[in-house]
Amino acid sequence: MKFSKSQAFAAALVAANAVNAHTMFSNFYVDGLDQGDATCVRMSNNPSQATFPIAGITSEDMACGVNGKNGVARVCKANSDSTLTFEFRAWSNDASKGMLDISHKGPCAMYLKKVSSAVDDGATGNGWFKIWDEGYNESKKQWCTERLITEENGRLSIKLPAGLQGGYYLARPELLALHAADKGDPQFYTGCAQIYLESSGNKVPAETVSIPGHVQYGQKAVSFNIWRWPGMDLPYPNPGPSVAALVDGSSSASVSSDQIEGQRPADCIMENGNWCGKEVPSYSTQDGCWKAGQNCWDQADVCWKSAPPTGGKGCDLWGKYCESLNNQCRDKNWNGPPNAGKDMTPKHTTIQLGGVVGTRSGPTAAANPAPVASASATSSADAPEYTSEAAASSEPTSAAASSPAYTYVAPSSEAASSAAAPASTSLSFSTIAPEAPATTENPWARYHTVVETVVVTEVEYVTQYHKRHARHFGQKY
Repeated sequence: MKFSKSQAFAAALVAANAVNAHTMFSNFYVDGLDQGDATCVRMSNNPSQATFPIAGITSEDMACGVNGKNGVARVCKANSDSTLTFEFRAWSNDASKGMLDISHKGPCAMYLKKVSSAVDDGATGNGWFKIWDEGYNESKKQWCTERLITEENGRLSIKLPAGLQGGYYLARPELLALHAADKGDPQFYTGCAQIYLESSGNKVPAETVSIPGHVQYGQKAVSFNIWRWPGMDLPYPNPGPSVAALVDGSSSASVSSDQIEGQRPADCIMENGNWCGKEVPSYSTQDGCWKAGQNCWDQADVCWKSAPPTGGKGCDLWGKYCESLNNQCRDKNWNGPPNAGKDMTPKHTTIQLGGVVGTRSGPTAAANPAPVASASATSSADAPEYTSEAAASSEPTSAAASSPAYTYVAPSSEAASSAAAPASTSLSFSTIAPEAPATTENPWARYHTVVETVVVTEVEYVTQYHKRHARHFGQKY
């Protein structure tokens, strides 16, 4: 038997009356301009579980999600008055499949952390401050997540507070699903965008918190029963600290005037997530032509190996470019590359901003305030054993049900007498049928997930560990 290890782009089939269970922060916009799927975004590198909730609120993954301690190559620029938009998806590479199961009701929040390097900072620990939150609107009888699902197409848009100190930041949206919170399973979804804020302001938070540590087990906000009869125990207290008050920072604070790290390379001609394709070397001979083609395919391999759960559209386009170079060599057009240096990245789209939420910065403190303090706290209640529904179910992580599983095949080409064209490589498929999941404990939850997953595979023999965890990678159940 063979088992999926990496490059697992899955096609999921959802049965009638079934819904997508989870969600992920997949895409980032600055003032409505799409930065590209996964560009500047720290996210899980495991496509099959990218939409799963964080495995426990004491986990370091609470800061920027699974794999969130590792920065990405790109840093997106924003201005002092910019609106940042965070797109959540139930299917990591298909926004058309919705954002989140409607039964996953709960609050939203937005945090920032000023860092010396958006790429190298490990995200965890002190320094985080909240700039906005939204819980339950009693007049509308609506949770924040419900508003995002029904009114905002899964996009959370936040206008940055005025006067923030310029420099590098991690921007962290946070969703909390409360459908199982009363059973000890509050389900957090998060990730981080790496940004450079171009600003002449000097405002800093009066207090910061540590993540993990900003919420604790036993607090009402993370154990709230949304199914309580005859009604919920309102008001609902939003989780975490209050929205931070902003104060004048030190006059001697060092503020970077120019972005240094994470910029798009000047010679980048194709993007996919945080990967950039570079033009192949110029050539004027038969041998040089085939070597240029090999250079292109080598870059394609790197693109696919680094492709995020949001997919490999750019890698696919790059592969077509490589094939066109091979065709040039076959046709004995040995001068090139054609249109050298032309940027082939599809134009980024702009969305119309919907419900932009202005940040609330709390009361303005007087000048020369006390030093910034940490509001991190220890829990007064023991953490219950984590029992996320992620352990009992799988969810769609890739293309629509009507689409076939995506497979990348690097085309072979005819070898010239002096240089061999790259050999064909392909990725095979494997499926594992899991046991059926247990019925939900919640009598109010009328939704269940039924999926069939086909996984792109690298060959690796199954270990006992993989067998125990095969339920996440299986067929219909």
